[in-house]
Amino acid sequence: MNPSYDDDLGPVDQPVQPQLGEAEVLLRDVIDLIATAPNVPLSSTPRIDREQVLALLDEAVARLPDEIRQARWMLKEREDFINKTRREADEIIGAARVRAERMVQRTDVVRAAEAHAQHVREAAEDLARRLKLETEDFLDQRLASFEILLDRLGKTVAAGRQRLSIGEQALHDDKDPSGEIDRSGFFDQDDS
Repeated sequence: MNPSYDDDLGPVDQPVQPQLGEAEVLLRDVIDLIATAPNVPLSSTPRIDREQVLALLDEAVARLPDEIRQARWMLKEREDFINKTRREADEIIGAARVRAERMVQRTDVVRAAEAHAQHVREAAEDLARRLKLETEDFLDQRLASFEILLDRLGKTVAAGRQRLSIGEQALHDDKDPSGEIDRSGFFDQDDS
């Protein structure tokens, strides 16, 4: 006989075929005795040994309380076993739920940490990008100022060299009888 299964309780016992207890055997003997009793001659009334039937019935009645007590005890044991099994199943299910909730919480914590890490990483990348652009702008401004300064310096040098070459020509042309050279306009940076 294969046991069937209930989703909540597990295996479920099939109905037990009745087993004959001593009282039941005695009662069946009485039934058989009455059923097979011969009829009184010229009548349809069965002839039964009254003493025998009464003795069997008395013994069956005497044995019934013990058998009923045993049956009740077996039912109680079965009920206790079912209740214990249900409690254990509830505890296992409860522990599984708690564990599943912890796993979900850990998963949520990991997701939150990953989201926070992503946010921090993006903020750091934005800050690095902004600092890079600000640095490039600052360096470009400084280089532009330096370029302007170098351009002015180059013009000043070129003007100075030109004056120097003009001055040498003028020197040859305008020699002071004392031998002094007029250098008043030489390296005059304000003229440019």
